[in-house]
Amino acid sequence: MAYGRYHEKFSPNHVFDNASFPGGAGQRLCVNGTPWILYVFQECVDNIWEYCSVVIGLLSMLCFLLSTLPQVYEAYRHGKVEQAVSMGFLLFLLSGDLSNFAGCYLTNQLPIQIVTAVFYIFTDVILISQFLYYKWKNKKSQKNPVLKWLCLIWCGVITVVCLVLPKLMEDDNTQMLNSQSNSVNVLEISGYAFGYLSSIFYLSSRFPQLYKNFKRQSTEGTSYLLFALAMLGNGTYGLSLIVILPALKSSKSIFILNHLAWLIGSLGVLFLDFFISAQFILYRKHRCTELNLLALKKIPEVEPLLCEDEDL
Repeated sequence: MAYGRYHEKFSPNHVFDNASFPGGAGQRLCVNGTPWILYVFQECVDNIWEYCSVVIGLLSMLCFLLSTLPQVYEAYRHGKVEQAVSMGFLLFLLSGDLSNFAGCYLTNQLPIQIVTAVFYIFTDVILISQFLYYKWKNKKSQKNPVLKWLCLIWCGVITVVCLVLPKLMEDDNTQMLNSQSNSVNVLEISGYAFGYLSSIFYLSSRFPQLYKNFKRQSTEGTSYLLFALAMLGNGTYGLSLIVILPALKSSKSIFILNHLAWLIGSLGVLFLDFFISAQFILYRKHRCTELNLLALKKIPEVEPLLCEDEDL
C-alpha cells in the first residue's frame, strides 16, 4: 500500500496553469482537453501522454482502494489475525495514511483526493479494530456480545467521521487560502515534508511484517491480495509519472524532484513487497512439505511383498 497514494501532480499551481473556469482570472481556456478529466480533476489534458498518465493513475488509486478489503475478509474467516499480522505493520500503515492526508490538506488537493485519503484511514482503522477485537476475543476464549457491540459502534462512529470530515476540511481549507494567500508556499513546503514522512512510514511498515512471517515461518492468516494489489498500485503510480515525462513543457528534473518523496515511498515499498511475495511462495512450499510428511506418517505399516523362500 501506499506508497505515495495520491497524485501530487494535481496541485493547485498545475490546475491554475492549465485549466480554465468561466470568469477565472489568469487562466486560459482548455480547448482540446478531455472533458471528464477537466470536470473531475480540474486538469487540462490535451495529449495522449497526459491522458495515459491520468488513466494509469486512476488504476493505481483503485488498487489501493481495494487492497485492504481481502485482508478484512481473511481476518474474518481465519479469526486469528493477531497471530498473522504484525501490529507494527498496521500502526506504520495508519501513520503513513495520516501523513498522506495531512499532505493532501496542506497542499489543497482536490476533493476526490481528500476523500480517497480519508478512505485509506478508514480501512486502516477497520484493520486495527479487527486486530484488537480478535486478540481480545481469543484471549477470553469465549463470545462476548458487549465487545461485539462496542466494535460495531466504534466502526459506525468512524464511518460517520470519515463521511463528514472531507467536507469540513474542504470548507476550512478554502477559507484559510482566501484569508492567507501569502502562506501558500509555506503550506506546500509542509505538504512536501509530510510526503517524505509518509514515505518513511510506508517503508517502515513492511519490516515488522517481514519479521513476523520469518518468526512464524508461515504466512497463514495473511491475504496475499493485500500485498499484490499494493504492488500493482505502486507500480502503476510510478508508471503514471514516467509516462507523462515526454509531454512536459517544463523542466523534467524539477518535476521528478517535486515527486521524489512519493516515488521513494512507492518504489521502495514495491521492492520490499517482492520479499514478502517470496515469503508467501517459500512458506507455502514448506507447508506443503510438512503436510506430505504428516500424511506419510499416517499410512499404516504393511508387510513386505517379498518374503524369504520357505524351505521345501
